[in-house]
Amino acid sequence: MNRKTKKFLSYYKPYKSLFFTDMFFALLVSAITLVYPLIVRYITNTILVQYEIEAAMSHIFKLAVVMVGLAILELIGNFYIAYKGHIMGAKMEFDMRNEIFEHYQKLSFNFYDNKKTGQLMTRITNDLFDITELCHHGPEDLVISIIKFVGAFVILISVNLPLTILVFAFLPIMLFYAMHMKNKMNGAFRKNRERIADINAQIEDNLSGIRVVKSFANEKVEMEKFHRGNSRFVDSKKTSYFIMAVFHSGLGLFISLINVVVIIGGGYFILKKVISLGDLLTFLLYINNLIDPVKKLINFTEQFQNGITGFDRFMEILDIEPDIQDKKTAKELIDVKGDIEFRDVTFKYDDTSADVFRNINLKVEAGEYIALVGPSGVGKTTMCSLIPRFYEVSEGSILIDGKDIRDIKLKSLRKNIGIVQQDVYLFAGTVFDNIRYGKLDATTEEIIEAAKNANAHDFIMELPDGYDTYIGQRGIKLSGGQKQRLSIARVFLKNPPILIFDEATSALDNESEKVVQDSLEKLAKNRTTFVIAHRLTTIQNAKSIVVLTEEGIKEKGSHEELLQLDGIYASLYNIRQNK
Repeated sequence: MNRKTKKFLSYYKPYKSLFFTDMFFALLVSAITLVYPLIVRYITNTILVQYEIEAAMSHIFKLAVVMVGLAILELIGNFYIAYKGHIMGAKMEFDMRNEIFEHYQKLSFNFYDNKKTGQLMTRITNDLFDITELCHHGPEDLVISIIKFVGAFVILISVNLPLTILVFAFLPIMLFYAMHMKNKMNGAFRKNRERIADINAQIEDNLSGIRVVKSFANEKVEMEKFHRGNSRFVDSKKTSYFIMAVFHSGLGLFISLINVVVIIGGGYFILKKVISLGDLLTFLLYINNLIDPVKKLINFTEQFQNGITGFDRFMEILDIEPDIQDKKTAKELIDVKGDIEFRDVTFKYDDTSADVFRNINLKVEAGEYIALVGPSGVGKTTMCSLIPRFYEVSEGSILIDGKDIRDIKLKSLRKNIGIVQQDVYLFAGTVFDNIRYGKLDATTEEIIEAAKNANAHDFIMELPDGYDTYIGQRGIKLSGGQKQRLSIARVFLKNPPILIFDEATSALDNESEKVVQDSLEKLAKNRTTFVIAHRLTTIQNAKSIVVLTEEGIKEKGSHEELLQLDGIYASLYNIRQNK
């Protein structure tokens, strides 16, 4: 048994009792269907031949009562299979969806840099839908099919061996045909899933950027792009439907030929007085019992292909090992002062050969306010992203209070670092919900105090429902300055000893920038603070300004010292001043 099969079967373990009860009822239902033709044979070959009318009617009535009882049992069994069996499948899907979502949380920025959100959403939604049906119907259909098939085969042999051999001569050909088509269907279904993932990615991209689309009046362009993606999906569907049509119609032909053989062969054996008319009738009824499991197996093959391709894509994600995770010996970061040191740090992305920067050596004392400047693309944001280990250093090491960050538990490390970014992300929900994200067990008083420290309380109280106001997806109902102040309030509530401000005011107007800058300075007090600056005027009071290039740190000093140096910083400052 391979690893993937073991993994699939492991999802049945929590629901063993439900599974075995479902299998019991599947056995019961399939056994009942085998009994009906035997009753018909008994009526036609024995009761109608050997008994007078009144005695025959009495026996038939008794058998009718038995058949009604069997029908009620069949009803109970089918109901359980359809209801409880589907619940079992849904619970297994629930477990898989939880597992893949949890795995998403463990993967680093490197993974997300190379993936489209819509495609990742498909792995956790569409790909798992068919797995529910496979988890439920797969074992059940196999059990029912095997019982019916074997039972019908044994009974048919007892009725007439030559006719049974004729019927079963078709089965190896049917099996070969089904296996050949199964492989083609597998490829077709996988292509369908890839195409629907592309469509989801395109929809997510369009809806996220709908304001940009409308501002450029490019709705028609987006519709054409979507039409092309949608057409590709239809093309792949056409291919899969063609293969399915060949598959089903071919098997339908085999089934029709079996019935033809039974009718002609049965007629011949009746003429030869080898079998009776009642035996032929029984044979025809059992042929249906024989064909029904074949149909179920056909459906199972299609279902299996749908489900297993989804499970394959599910496993592809689970098989991706997080490239950043805790060491077994990792420890908590406690009593943090905030001393940070970069030692010979070099970084490059996994899929590139060129270094973003190299040989970074920098010591930052606890409580120091340090600014990072430099031309676009030299890795200022990336350098700061290395501190909370959003990315892993390629060479060298980063230390906090003398401890290598790779020896610190990730959760503990990130709990002590607060980040305020230029592109603020607010969740759909209320103001309370978004500020509380900084400390989930915070009291109402703590949240309001954090908002006041961030200069956000006054504007919040002017909102329709105050702190209970729903702010929309990504905080769309708020201005840029208001969103930024909520993100600052969130960090105030978190109360970390280390801060990173990533161009936090560069996208704001002058009035909003002043309010937000006041909030940031209040937040930075007595904390180790890294500021990535676009507007150099906002960092002139920084104790130390570091100028970063692709080759590492080229200049370091105060605003006045760097101007006197007349180097890269002075050049950048003069360019901005002349704009």
